[in-house]
Amino acid sequence: MRIRLDLAYDGTHFRGWARQPGLRTVQGTLEDAIARVLGGQPRLVVAGRTDAGVHATGQVAHLDLDEEQEHRLLSRSGRRGAGDPVAVLAGRIRGVLGAYSDVTVHRTTIAPEGFDARFSAVWRRYSYRIADQTTGYDPLERHRTTTVRSELDVEAMDAAARSLIGLHDFAAYCKPREEATTIRTLLEFDWHRDAAGVLVANVKADAFCHSMVRALVGGCVAVGQGRLDVEDLASIRDEGERTSDFTVLAARGLTLTEVGYPADDQLAARAERTRARRDQE
Repeated sequence: MRIRLDLAYDGTHFRGWARQPGLRTVQGTLEDAIARVLGGQPRLVVAGRTDAGVHATGQVAHLDLDEEQEHRLLSRSGRRGAGDPVAVLAGRIRGVLGAYSDVTVHRTTIAPEGFDARFSAVWRRYSYRIADQTTGYDPLERHRTTTVRSELDVEAMDAAARSLIGLHDFAAYCKPREEATTIRTLLEFDWHRDAAGVLVANVKADAFCHSMVRALVGGCVAVGQGRLDVEDLASIRDEGERTSDFTVLAARGLTLTEVGYPADDQLAARAERTRARRDQE
């Protein structure tokens, strides 16, 4: 049985998603909680591995149950008032995590045939929040908002962001990893101010390479400050080399908000194509 988990977390006090010995991570915290509920050694596969300090409101993972875990889960269905054992699994995990945990499971469902949280995904969406001199500082939002001590031109930032959309090599905006491709399709990239005046970026792509969103945001901030022209970001991208013309912004303003999947009858084919492409990279 494969279970889909829809997750959210405040990444402030996590050292990223992936389990690491001796460090507190999202994966490690969740797997330990699931082990207390179902036993065994759970292993989560996630749609996108977030870095230290990055948050999520729409993260997706899957979990394959062994026979003993499945029996332990389904045996609860015979208990009075237990309800759907798969649906109530989320609540049981939340109970272990605690009422005010910085990670939670919104829902658990039986995954459709062929579903793979990582390889079936067709796109990921992030948001990035910045408070500038116009907005001021809100201490209640300090864990998910980066502060920039200047007044930013949101219209120039939006124009620069939109100029980067499309299929390109984003090596100039990625932290290099050996033998990993930096070719990505940036589907959406735009900026606006919300009702409180906070600048919010919407960034959607088929996938992201390491530190890509924070670098893209840093380039836009340089444009918003007048240190770079609108057209400079596309020129930097096309040159294909890392630059010191802008600063990669902090993780605290970044949140994974949504992961997109194809129709159920296309999940397996999508996973197969993605896995094959990753194997060639």
